[in-house]
Amino acid sequence: MNDDGKKNATSEAQFVLLGFSDWPQLELLLFVVILMFYLMTLIGNLFIIILSYLDSHLHTPMYFFLSNLSFLDLCYTTSSIPQLLVNLWGPEKTISYNGCMIQLYFVLALGSTECVLLMVMSYDRYAAVCRPLHYTVLMHPRFCHLLAVICWVSGFTNSALHSFFTFLVPLCGHRQVDHFFCEVPALLRLSCIDTHANELTLMVTSSIFVLIPLILILSSYGAIAQAVLRMQSTTGLQKVFGTCGAHLMVVSLFFIPAMCIYLQPPSGNSQDQGKFIALFYTVVTPSLNPLIYTLRNRDVRGAVKRLVGRV
Repeated sequence: MNDDGKKNATSEAQFVLLGFSDWPQLELLLFVVILMFYLMTLIGNLFIIILSYLDSHLHTPMYFFLSNLSFLDLCYTTSSIPQLLVNLWGPEKTISYNGCMIQLYFVLALGSTECVLLMVMSYDRYAAVCRPLHYTVLMHPRFCHLLAVICWVSGFTNSALHSFFTFLVPLCGHRQVDHFFCEVPALLRLSCIDTHANELTLMVTSSIFVLIPLILILSSYGAIAQAVLRMQSTTGLQKVFGTCGAHLMVVSLFFIPAMCIYLQPPSGNSQDQGKFIALFYTVVTPSLNPLIYTLRNRDVRGAVKRLVGRV
């Protein structure tokens, strides 16, 4: 077969997403649970985006970045969950080569973007608590928009690098991906050649996008903790704990599973364990973020009352 023939055969090939087919008795239950979480994600994150847009009191850097996070979570879950629901519902569990490539690119791009965005959000909280007199200068709207652009561009650039190198790797005869979506570690397991270079590249860039943001986030909260200990106002303390506590909870729910998946070589992961960890950060975490930020947040509750009052 000539090179063109090989290229056509590759592009027309399909992958089988094995997902949770080892537990057929769980598939219907998983379908119902995942669908509920997905609907919660859609409703909760759309609610935050619309509320932040409609209420002028929420036109602040914190809610600008929170709206970005909500939009990011909507895109992130939609890049993999509808395909998973289709696979759980029926016997057909295939995805086209091009569909797999697109899914891999967007899942990785949006996940990388979220790491950087959570770091930027922690800097915003640091500036608000530790530099209150300079906050409006430090977090100027133009600077906030620049930070948001950097988050998105860095995430999509990182994904382009990994997607390119992953799909250059020749695959073995079978196309059975032992996962519920196209992910780099799962696809590398299908390779016919040594993939240590790919695994090393993945670990290095994952360290950059996971460990460095996490270290900077913890450093920001170390400075915030020192500032909080010097506070004497009870109202100020409650506000700091309300916003910073919510962000720390979101950071924990996102970074801990990400480290379990991406900071070790694919061969070091239990496949079943990896699937359920991935299910947590792709399904559960994005649905909990709106609840975490709204239930303990006076600003959001006030915005809802004002919106209801207008209606």
